[in-house]
Amino acid sequence: MKVGTRESALAMRQTEMFVDAMRASGFKGALDVIGMKAMGDIDLTSSLDKMGAVGAFVRELDEALLQGRIDVSVNSLKDIPIDMAPGLAIGAIMRRDPVEDVILPCPLESLKAGARIGTSSIRRISMIKEARPDVECVPLRGNIHTRMDKLDKGEYDAIVLAKAGLHRMGIGREAYVLDPSAFVPAPAQGAVAIECRSDDEETLALLSAIDDKVTRECVTIERLIMKALGAGCSSPVGINVRKLVGGFGVRAASYMTGMPVHEYVVIPHDYKEEDIADIAGRLRGE
Repeated sequence: MKVGTRESALAMRQTEMFVDAMRASGFKGALDVIGMKAMGDIDLTSSLDKMGAVGAFVRELDEALLQGRIDVSVNSLKDIPIDMAPGLAIGAIMRRDPVEDVILPCPLESLKAGARIGTSSIRRISMIKEARPDVECVPLRGNIHTRMDKLDKGEYDAIVLAKAGLHRMGIGREAYVLDPSAFVPAPAQGAVAIECRSDDEETLALLSAIDDKVTRECVTIERLIMKALGAGCSSPVGINVRKLVGGFGVRAASYMTGMPVHEYVVIPHDYKEEDIADIAGRLRGE
């Protein structure tokens, strides 16, 4: 099996997690890892929304899949467009890691007025401005270590990262969790997805062994709401779903209208399309 991945340290670590999971499932065949550069890795100056962020980190891998150069690709699910390329499928979603955002090197509330916070995420910028309108958000791109190096050099007073990335990389630096009820994570944040060709039944069967049902159920709802909103990977929207005994708890925040909208609802396990549409309508302020 030829496994495609981005070349960043985090992407390679996520691919190691996939390989370990496949071995644990009993797969004994070859797993050849092939690293690739994505547009989002090459262009580190443009903001993701301005460079057409849809598929910025997966497009090259998708093309390799469709051309048969690789059999699967390992991606952060939040980077995969809601409307996937025809001919591709998500064969597995691995068990979700922590979903929260974190801030380094100190809590958000302890920063002085005028502090410079590094982030290029429109969602994070919107939430920071809501909580601390007196601080400045400054663009920050690059891998985890690059971002932390810039913080250490004094280019920023603080930076915001995904807790999952630090967890996967084994970085033990002190980081402060941003309350997920206010800083609602990006849809599918913390989830690693394995893509393959939709007609590759053999690979789909193999991947089913490492698919985490609860994670898939939750991120599916998150992505359905995004689709109903007409939002993309770089939209200022946070959605996080947790499976409860009596349904799914859906926490969401949207800044698409220019005004913050926060919602928390519980939908039944056998939710309908109308439930998704209702949440999307609330987030649009309807």
